[in-house]
Amino acid sequence: MKSLEIIGFKRANLDGADLKQIREEGNVPCVVYGPAIKEQIHFYTPAILFRDLVYTPEVHMVDLNVEGTKMKAVLKDAQFHPVSEVLLHADFLAFSDDRPIKFEIPVEIKGTSPGIIKGGKLEIKTRRLAVKGLASNLPDKIEVDISNLDLGKSFKVSELKAEGFEILTSPNVSIVTIGIPRALRGKKAE
Repeated sequence: MKSLEIIGFKRANLDGADLKQIREEGNVPCVVYGPAIKEQIHFYTPAILFRDLVYTPEVHMVDLNVEGTKMKAVLKDAQFHPVSEVLLHADFLAFSDDRPIKFEIPVEIKGTSPGIIKGGKLEIKTRRLAVKGLASNLPDKIEVDISNLDLGKSFKVSELKAEGFEILTSPNVSIVTIGIPRALRGKKAE
C-alpha cells in the first residue's frame, strides 16, 4: 500500500476560536488515536498536504510526524464544510505493524465484458470493500476482471481471492453487474 508523509504541529487549545484561527491560516485541525498510542494527540497541519490523501480514489497509509513523534496511521474520517467543501477536520487511526487493521480498499474494474459489447450496461454496485489484515499485506486496490461477464450476470465478493488479508464485506454482495437494456429484453421475449 502506498504511503504519504504528513508533518503536524501540536495544539494545546481545543476551543472553537483557536480552531477558527487555525483554519484561517490555511491549516487543518487533526486528531490521532488508536491502540498504538497511549493518548490522543491533537495537532494541525497545512491543508495542502491533504491533496494527495483526500482528493483521490486511492488509499494511503500515512506516516505522521507530529513534532518529532513518528507513527503510522490511516485516515479514519474527514469532515468538510457543507457549502464550500473545504476540509475542516481529520481523524487518524494509529496502528502497529503486528496488529490487523480494518480498512476500505477501492475496487478497480479490468477487462472488456462480452455483455457490454452486446449492448449491456455496466453497473458498478460497490466501489470499496471492507478488509482486515496486517497493514503490510493490504493491497492498494482490489482488481475485478469482468472479461467473462455476459448480459444479466454479476461478479460477487465470494468470487474474489484474498491472499494475506480477509474480506469483511458480505460474500453475497454484487460488485459489478452487466444490466440488460429494455430494447434487448424485448428481443429475448419474442
